[in-house]
Parts: sequence; C-alpha cells; structure tokens
Amino acid sequence: MYRIIKKTNLNPTVTKMEILAPHIAKKAEPGQFIILRVTDDGERIPLTIADFDRDRGTVTIIFQIVGATTEDLNHKSEGEYISDFVGPLGVASHCEGLKKVAVVGGGVGCAIAYPIAKKLHGLGAEVHSVVGFRSNDLVILEEDFSAVSNKLVVMTDDGSHGKKGLVTDALKELIEAGNKYDEVIVIGPLIMMKFVCQLTKQYDIKTVVSMNPIMIDGTGMCGGCRLTVDEQVKFACVDGPDFDGHKVDFDEAIERSSMYKPFERKAHEAICNLYKEVK
Repeated sequence: MYRIIKKTNLNPTVTKMEILAPHIAKKAEPGQFIILRVTDDGERIPLTIADFDRDRGTVTIIFQIVGATTEDLNHKSEGEYISDFVGPLGVASHCEGLKKVAVVGGGVGCAIAYPIAKKLHGLGAEVHSVVGFRSNDLVILEEDFSAVSNKLVVMTDDGSHGKKGLVTDALKELIEAGNKYDEVIVIGPLIMMKFVCQLTKQYDIKTVVSMNPIMIDGTGMCGGCRLTVDEQVKFACVDGPDFDGHKVDFDEAIERSSMYKPFERKAHEAICNLYKEVK
C-alpha cells in the first residue's frame, strides 16, 4: 500500500499527487513512468513520473480525469492509500550533453515536459520552454516551468493567458529569432506533436517526442502502445517512451489512439454515476 502524502487540484480536470514510494524515488529519472492500481481489483494504468524527491522518498504524479480509474483515483484523499505503485519503468529521457534545448509541452503533457526541463536546467543547459493550453483555467505548472527555464512562453488558444496562438507559433518565432537548438523536446497531444515535428523538420532540428499518450498496460504485452518508427514496429512502454519525432508515423498513432475513447468515456460515466449514488 502506498500513502498519498499530498493532493492538489491543478485545474478542474487535472490533479497532482505526491506518493510515498522511496524505492521508486531513489531510482526515478525524467521520462520514466509508473503503473498503479487504485484498489486490489482495479485496472492497471501507466502514469508518467512528474517529479520526485529522493530525500523525502516521494514520487509526484499528475493525471487528467478521463476514465474510470483516474476518476476513482481522484476520489482518494491525503493520508489514504492506493494498492499498487510500480516503477520506474521505461527508458529515461536523454539529457546529458545538450547545451541549448526547446522544451514544448501541451496541456497535461506539461506534467511530463516539466521534469525534463528541470533536469536539463540542473545540468546547466539553456532551456527555452513553450507551454500551450486551450484557455487560462487549464494552465498548469507555470511557476514550476518559470523556475527552470531561461525563457518561458505561455500560449493559449483563446488568448486568455500569455500569448494567443499555438505552441508552433511560439516555437517558430524563437527559431526565426536566431535561436540554435541542439534539440527540441515535445510532449503533448499526438496532433500537437505531429505539427511541431513538421515545423522542426523544415529547420532540420532534431526533435524528440514522448509517446506516453498511447500507453495502456505499460509492459508491451497488450500491444496498445504499438507504433511505427522509421518503418519498424516499436512499443512505447519498453522501447520508449521517447522517439525521434521525425521518424514516427503520427497518422497511424492518432488513428489507433482514438479506438479507446468511446470505452474510456463509457467507463468514466459509469464510475461517476456510482459516486453520485453513494453520495
């Protein structure tokens, strides 16, 4: 059993939790993930490690409430426990040797982008962060990014916070201003990553994407995170989650990821109705 040390609602649909898991905190690195079960008979879901504190023995997760399990998890309070918390899993993000990097995050994907920006900053790299959200009420981790970025640009679709526009608009402006990046690291919705990669390919800038959005079981056994990279079959959970964005078949990944949305929505509605009945 793993105790919830702290719980924070970042926006109406995104929650941050610090979990006491010293063995995982000791070995965790940015880019890796954990698998948890809220209850003994619950569904196993992968969540990226958003942060960790080796001294306190805590691991931070940030999740969006989209299905039954995340709804169930969100009903847990500080001091309560979740049944299973396993990790760290996946290949850690490569950060060493990079001198100047643009880190691009979209929506809840910023929870995955932040620890990478933090690691790069700690290694002495110049970090330019671009984060995008639909509107002001969905903005998360702005202060955290500001603390680890030499330059931070916040974008919103409707202009209600930061600059109006897309992350690609901000990234293009930075590139055309003369910034020479060793690498662009982008994490967010699949469609966003696709268009960022199309942009950076024009400028011949190496781009790494995190394919966490298509993970399910986290072990490679279910095949749910299967994708095509450079015309070869890869599994995001065991071969990644980071890949060369210019070699990923995004159209295939987007089509496959949409297969699970009706099931997620139905399961979410069922668990919500259950909690309403209990109240």
